[in-house]
Amino acid sequence: MTKVSYYFYRIFASLSNADTYFPFFDMSALNLSLFLLLVGFFLSTGAQKSTSRELFKSIVFTPINSFTGGVEGPAVDKSGIVYAVNFHHQGTIGQVTPEGIASVFIELPNGSIGNGIRFDSRGNIFIADYTNHNVLRVEIPSKKLSVYAHESSMHQPNDIAIDSKNRIYASDPDFKSGKGRIWRIDTYGKVSLLDSLNGATNGIEVSADEKTLYVNAVPKVWAYNLLPSGEVGEKHLLIEFPDFGMDGMRCDIKGNLYITRYGKGTIVVVSPEGQILREIVLIGKRPSNVTFGGKDGRTVYVTLQDQGNLECFYSDIPGREWEMSQK
Repeated sequence: MTKVSYYFYRIFASLSNADTYFPFFDMSALNLSLFLLLVGFFLSTGAQKSTSRELFKSIVFTPINSFTGGVEGPAVDKSGIVYAVNFHHQGTIGQVTPEGIASVFIELPNGSIGNGIRFDSRGNIFIADYTNHNVLRVEIPSKKLSVYAHESSMHQPNDIAIDSKNRIYASDPDFKSGKGRIWRIDTYGKVSLLDSLNGATNGIEVSADEKTLYVNAVPKVWAYNLLPSGEVGEKHLLIEFPDFGMDGMRCDIKGNLYITRYGKGTIVVVSPEGQILREIVLIGKRPSNVTFGGKDGRTVYVTLQDQGNLECFYSDIPGREWEMSQK
């Protein structure tokens, strides 16, 4: 028996207990290529098991307290970098590599503090600046920051959504009165009031077919008819929850809505018909927002305010905005 054939024999023996079950095994009688195929099969099978990801199981993505308790607004650029507000200290925008390494991307000026984040079709970043009633724009790659829209009558804005025509939709909660509004910001920065609600508006999202605008105002999630002009028509109740809170939301390409359940520590997936499809249990209890990314658009990133970090889990369907970014 040669050294090479003996080496593969020992591998085969360790995998299949050949010494025990085949005490009269004659290595010289086997074709070495067969051993190579067998070893390759076992090794590739093991590699597939070790690299496969369990669906809907949340894991820690960034260290606890790497962000402040105001962590919010995750969004993913075309290259897979995750952006979220308040990395290390308030008033920053952090960027996180797919490996979970975080750093400061920019510092916001003039006391601005970000909340929701979205990307337009050109790769520019839009940030809801709730302290100064602005929507900010950061041009990529120059990092030039400007006020894209300002509306002094806004209470915030809080969260934002964007459609394929780069029109932005903003929620505007008044937590003291328990009421809220929704606004549209057109591509040239004009701000228009779309509706007022009894309930503090928070999470907001455009459906996969862009015919519906979803807005939550605890304990209800509303679905507005979204017209081609960017105006909203009639609304109907999509779903109502009897307990806990809600925050940010995102759609997958099938139109299912991923809703953060603040205080419950879950992401609930709701169909366009208002049926609960599944509920993903998180490590933290106060998820504030959610987004899709990863190489295939199926990695879901969640900001956790009680943990001061991000978690992630793997979904079976890519996200709507991820698909938009690939075009």
